[in-house]
Amino acid sequence: MVARAHTVAFEGVEARPVEVQCALSSGMPGFAIVGLPDKAVSEARERVRAALSTMAIALPARKITINLSPADLPKEGSHFDLPIALALLAAIGAIPEEEVAGTVSLGELSLDGSLVAVNGALPAAMTAAAQNRALIVPKACGAEAAWVGATRVLAAPTLAAVIRHFTGQAPLDPAEPGEVREETGDRDLRDVKGQERAKRALEIAAAGRHHLLMVGSPGSGKSMLAARLPSILPPLAPAEALETSMIHSLAGLIAEGGISRTRPFRTPHHTASMAAIVGGGRGAKPGEVSLAHNGVLFLDELPEFPRPVLETLRQPVESGEVMVARANAHVRYPCRFMLVAAANPCKCGHLADPARACARAPACGEDYLGRISGPLMDRFDLRLDVPPVAFTDLELPDSGDTSSQVAARVIHARAVQAARFEGSTARANADAEGAVLNAVATPDAEGREMLLKAAERFGLSARGYHRVLRVARTIADLAGEPQVRRPHVAEALSYRLPASLTLA
Repeated sequence: MVARAHTVAFEGVEARPVEVQCALSSGMPGFAIVGLPDKAVSEARERVRAALSTMAIALPARKITINLSPADLPKEGSHFDLPIALALLAAIGAIPEEEVAGTVSLGELSLDGSLVAVNGALPAAMTAAAQNRALIVPKACGAEAAWVGATRVLAAPTLAAVIRHFTGQAPLDPAEPGEVREETGDRDLRDVKGQERAKRALEIAAAGRHHLLMVGSPGSGKSMLAARLPSILPPLAPAEALETSMIHSLAGLIAEGGISRTRPFRTPHHTASMAAIVGGGRGAKPGEVSLAHNGVLFLDELPEFPRPVLETLRQPVESGEVMVARANAHVRYPCRFMLVAAANPCKCGHLADPARACARAPACGEDYLGRISGPLMDRFDLRLDVPPVAFTDLELPDSGDTSSQVAARVIHARAVQAARFEGSTARANADAEGAVLNAVATPDAEGREMLLKAAERFGLSARGYHRVLRVARTIADLAGEPQVRRPHVAEALSYRLPASLTLA
């Protein structure tokens, strides 16, 4: 007799169905797991054996074979413990086989039989709903998995509780979704003294999801400005929150089952490896670009990142997805993020100050920013010089709008864009291209003449030309104007062509 249980194997953000088959046969007693298991899955037999032993359930003196089907799909992770245990219990007649076959389960077993939380409960719930099966998960994962809503989620603290549920002794209650978290920080744009032009660029970038590069001397406030970007971003829409949470679930970043409406803000250090940024490693896990999906990826000290790491960003920035290709895995992750970067103008950081600059100025500035390749630089919609702030300005009173006031304008602009692009794949002005971009961002005659002259004089690439149009469209949205006009184009060009960067 072959007993069957169901679980999933993760392939990117997808949870692929896996059937766990358990067969008892005559021969030398043993416990074998086949079907491309990794080390963690192979060790499940010892965890299952110990967990059953604590409940005084002895394994039969027969040959036990566990097959994970499809056999050509790699199986990784400790979440196979629970379905293996259930298939084995069904094979020996301890629980009804039909009940086990009607559920999807995942969870790691402790040696005492308790269930330990695992990653990926949210994608697993999506697969269970597609199969019209209930989902059994560890108690710590129940609130997270219950967010799907399309399937019944049962959260059990121990294997014994699952057995009592299947035998009808103590049915498990359905899990309730965790709370929606609205994370509010205490960082406000008004904390930044001066830098009104930089605040304006930050608002434009947030409104249209444009990529932003800030260049300035140390202490001018670049990192401080970037840290306040989350305070002006609109909350995640329900569909976006589910997309983002699917990725964070695989990475184990969902705390207490709560779905956050706050957009991700990822800040990897410049020593991060290529696998850490774009994804990879064992199992081709998601990288920072995917963890920043629907949010912000902030790269401080941009030229200090290794050149190969920076070059890998070029394709994800354009396409909104990344393919992590390894010898045994080809996994696709979404990564529609807003790239914000900060850099010093040179190695010493004082290129603009003759009294403090090094002896190699201005060549040192060209060499330092030259670490950022032309194609990557071309992908920044807004390039901004951040001048130093005099220490006397620090005593001035707060100026400019608060984060809540800026956020209100950003939310309104995003709402305009959502209505504009309804029915298309674009979500913000930064996504518009081709005929859609021409239809919504074509400037008036004066604006078009200015843009053509600037494109010819400064040698704008086709990509740069279109990015200016997108930024101009966002500026018009913030102004509440349906037509892109000359002032909007002029402001967009001013952020595209700052002097220190056009000469580099």
